Amino acid sequence: MFSTVLGLAAVSATAFLAGAGPSDEVKGEVVVFTTEVEQLSRYQNLPAGSCRRLPPTAHVLINLTGSRVFIHATPSCLGPGIPVDPNHGWHAPPSGQFSFSVA
Repeated sequence: MFSTVLGLAAVSATAFLAGAGPSDEVKGEVVVFTTEVEQLSRYQNLPAGSCRRLPPTAHVLINLTGSRVFIHATPSCLGPGIPVDPNHGWHAPPSGQFSFSVA
Protein backbone atom coordinates (compact mmCIF):
# COMPACT_ATOMS: atom_id res chain seq x y z
CA MET A 1 0.00 0.00 0.00
CA PHE A 2 2.75 2.45 0.97
CA SER A 3 4.71 1.70 -2.21
CA THR A 4 1.59 2.34 -4.33
CA VAL A 5 1.03 5.74 -2.71
CA LEU A 6 4.72 6.57 -3.07
CA GLY A 7 4.65 5.52 -6.74
CA LEU A 8 1.58 7.67 -7.47
CA ALA A 9 3.22 10.66 -5.77
CA ALA A 10 6.36 10.22 -7.86
CA VAL A 11 4.36 9.98 -11.10
CA SER A 12 2.32 13.07 -10.17
CA ALA A 13 5.44 15.07 -9.31
CA THR A 14 7.15 14.06 -12.56
CA ALA A 15 4.09 15.03 -14.62
CA PHE A 16 3.85 18.38 -12.82
CA LEU A 17 7.53 19.20 -13.31
CA ALA A 18 7.49 18.17 -16.97
CA GLY A 19 4.66 20.58 -17.71
CA ALA A 20 5.70 23.37 -15.37
CA GLY A 21 6.75 26.79 -16.58
CA PRO A 22 7.43 28.23 -20.00
CA SER A 23 10.07 26.87 -22.32
CA ASP A 24 13.59 27.82 -21.34
CA GLU A 25 14.53 28.44 -24.97
CA VAL A 26 13.44 31.29 -27.24
CA LYS A 27 12.72 29.85 -30.69
CA GLY A 28 14.00 31.65 -33.76
CA GLU A 29 17.10 33.72 -34.27
CA VAL A 30 18.62 37.12 -33.74
CA VAL A 31 20.67 38.29 -36.72
CA VAL A 32 23.32 41.00 -36.46
CA PHE A 33 24.63 42.81 -39.53
CA THR A 34 28.09 44.27 -39.04
CA THR A 35 29.81 45.36 -42.26
CA GLU A 36 29.59 44.43 -45.91
CA VAL A 37 32.79 42.36 -45.70
CA GLU A 38 31.79 40.33 -42.62
CA GLN A 39 29.33 37.44 -42.47
CA LEU A 40 26.11 37.90 -40.53
CA SER A 41 26.23 36.89 -36.88
CA ARG A 42 23.36 34.50 -36.10
CA TYR A 43 22.17 33.54 -32.64
CA GLN A 44 19.64 30.69 -32.79
CA ASN A 45 17.28 29.29 -30.16
CA LEU A 46 18.79 31.24 -27.28
CA PRO A 47 18.07 30.36 -23.66
CA ALA A 48 15.46 32.70 -22.17
CA GLY A 49 17.13 35.44 -20.17
CA SER A 50 20.49 34.95 -21.85
CA CYS A 51 22.86 37.82 -22.60
CA ARG A 52 25.12 38.09 -25.65
CA ARG A 53 27.70 40.75 -26.37
CA LEU A 54 27.29 42.38 -29.78
CA PRO A 55 30.25 42.20 -32.17
CA PRO A 56 32.48 45.32 -32.08
CA THR A 57 31.37 46.30 -35.59
CA ALA A 58 27.65 45.62 -35.05
CA HIS A 59 25.41 47.89 -37.08
CA VAL A 60 21.87 46.42 -37.17
CA LEU A 61 20.18 43.82 -34.94
CA ILE A 62 17.16 41.97 -36.40
CA ASN A 63 14.83 40.07 -34.08
CA LEU A 64 13.42 36.97 -35.82
CA THR A 65 12.24 35.32 -32.60
CA GLY A 66 8.76 35.25 -31.10
CA SER A 67 9.91 37.22 -28.05
CA ARG A 68 11.20 40.68 -27.29
CA VAL A 69 14.93 41.27 -27.47
CA PHE A 70 16.56 44.10 -25.51
CA ILE A 71 19.66 46.06 -26.55
CA HIS A 72 21.76 47.15 -23.56
CA ALA A 73 24.42 49.88 -23.36
CA THR A 74 26.76 47.62 -21.40
CA PRO A 75 28.55 44.41 -22.41
CA SER A 76 26.88 42.44 -19.59
CA CYS A 77 23.20 43.41 -20.15
CA LEU A 78 23.08 45.48 -16.97
CA GLY A 79 20.54 48.26 -16.75
CA PRO A 80 17.42 48.78 -18.81
CA GLY A 81 17.42 47.82 -22.45
CA ILE A 82 15.77 49.16 -25.59
CA PRO A 83 13.04 46.68 -26.58
CA VAL A 84 13.07 45.25 -30.09
CA ASP A 85 9.78 43.52 -30.89
CA PRO A 86 9.61 40.29 -32.92
CA ASN A 87 10.14 40.83 -36.66
CA HIS A 88 11.68 44.27 -36.07
CA GLY A 89 15.21 45.64 -36.08
CA TRP A 90 17.28 48.30 -34.39
CA HIS A 91 20.49 50.16 -35.18
CA ALA A 92 23.20 48.98 -32.83
CA PRO A 93 25.97 51.52 -32.27
CA PRO A 94 29.32 49.93 -33.22
CA SER A 95 31.56 50.10 -30.19
CA GLY A 96 31.93 46.61 -28.76
CA GLN A 97 30.30 47.80 -25.54
CA PHE A 98 26.70 46.84 -26.32
CA SER A 99 24.88 43.57 -25.67
CA PHE A 100 21.43 42.06 -26.12
CA SER A 101 19.22 39.84 -24.03
CA VAL A 102 16.14 37.79 -24.85
CA ALA A 103 12.94 37.89 -22.80
